[in-house]
Amino acid sequence: MKLRLSSVVALLFPLLACSLELPFPNPLNSIKHNLESLREGANLDSLYHGVDSLRQKLEMPAFIRQYRDPIGASPLLSLHRNLVRIESISGNENAVGTWLVEYLTKKNYTVEIQPVVGVQEKVNGVGMASSVTDRFNVLAFIGNNKTTRTLLSSHIDVVPPYWPYKVRGHKISGRGTVDAKGSVAAQIQAVEELRESGEVGEGDVAMLFVVGEETGGDGMRTANKLGLSWETVIFGEPTELKLATGHKGILLFNLRAQGKASHSGYPELGINANSLLLPALLALDRLTLPASERLGNSTLNIGRIEGGVAANVIPAYAYAQGSVRIAAATPEEVKDIMLLAVNKTGAAGVTLDFGADCYGPVHLDSDVEGFETIPVSYGTDVPHLLGTHKRYLYGPGSILVAHSDHESLTVQDLQEAVVGYKKLLKGALTGKGLIVAEAGKAQQPPEASESPEDQSLLDGTVKAETLNVDGDSG
Repeated sequence: MKLRLSSVVALLFPLLACSLELPFPNPLNSIKHNLESLREGANLDSLYHGVDSLRQKLEMPAFIRQYRDPIGASPLLSLHRNLVRIESISGNENAVGTWLVEYLTKKNYTVEIQPVVGVQEKVNGVGMASSVTDRFNVLAFIGNNKTTRTLLSSHIDVVPPYWPYKVRGHKISGRGTVDAKGSVAAQIQAVEELRESGEVGEGDVAMLFVVGEETGGDGMRTANKLGLSWETVIFGEPTELKLATGHKGILLFNLRAQGKASHSGYPELGINANSLLLPALLALDRLTLPASERLGNSTLNIGRIEGGVAANVIPAYAYAQGSVRIAAATPEEVKDIMLLAVNKTGAAGVTLDFGADCYGPVHLDSDVEGFETIPVSYGTDVPHLLGTHKRYLYGPGSILVAHSDHESLTVQDLQEAVVGYKKLLKGALTGKGLIVAEAGKAQQPPEASESPEDQSLLDGTVKAETLNVDGDSG
């Protein structure tokens, strides 16, 4: 059978349109029409029935795949997208952890999981044991030796509410894009590139991705039970691609006032708890707390106030919750300052108590050439991982948009973070690029920071193969 060139073009053009998903209407119907219009008697049944399978088998050129889906064409960006698309609000990290285990296993890392039971949420500052039993940390390393010189670590949980993944131009938005799945993706890609180039191998580096950072650090506290130690740990958090020199400590507090209820028309029969609470709140709000040259002022935030049940009832109970970001001094010293201020108000029935999870200012190493430095005011998992290791804090994105409805970073942020993590890792392994080395000062959390729930944390690790892995390829 002889086919004219025009007939061949008529056949293949809509076929390619279908394969490339170009905007041509009903390409398979067009193929059918072209086939039927050919010379009568031609035996085209097998060709017709093979069109669909041929379309499926066509391999799209890489440049076209990149044009159609530039995110999917990039190992870094597609990894980041897959992580962000999986909702992982603290306490609900199982799905993203399971996907990450499958991904790292396919990349030929040895992967272990460590079950985590701990604080899921707080009510009035009191930790509640999590009812979630399928949460776990993910530990990945090269070969069979989990004892490595360096560790890259970040967290896979996010704050609520979930915001979906979106791309607009070069900006990527969604919950966790910055805090801290951007760091997770960049850390993995950095290790991948160094492994492919032969610059790291077995015993050099491990990766630890933990749960629960946003709700007290139960994942990292559990990681202490791994029984591992490192020379250097590189933590991933949004630092605008700068090395953090340190971060403030944290102290949570509750101020409570006990009054007596009565009808608001007869206030003399009751004791107004709100009126008792207000002078103590004002005293705390006006406090001058210790400051440091590196981290600036300690700051006190009154984050929540609640009291009374109705406008026509004298309130019997009122309370306020707040936090102090500690730039200088110890938590105990700050507690003493606050207690003294409240006691000076002379208000009867007012009590001030403090949360168990607290720690003072955190020193961070910043002795690698080629980085700008910055102090940060937020808290991290750094003080929860005990040991004498050097501690670096670095990552893409800005904390100023984290936890917001416009959390976002750029493609360039992620790409530059990979370069930064590689530089930090190579510096830790080779000593090259280090400024006059300043030994990392390991700072263990004060005893007050150890919550009772820590006693219930599970020990040990479980091989990843025991998971029922059902990852989403995205």
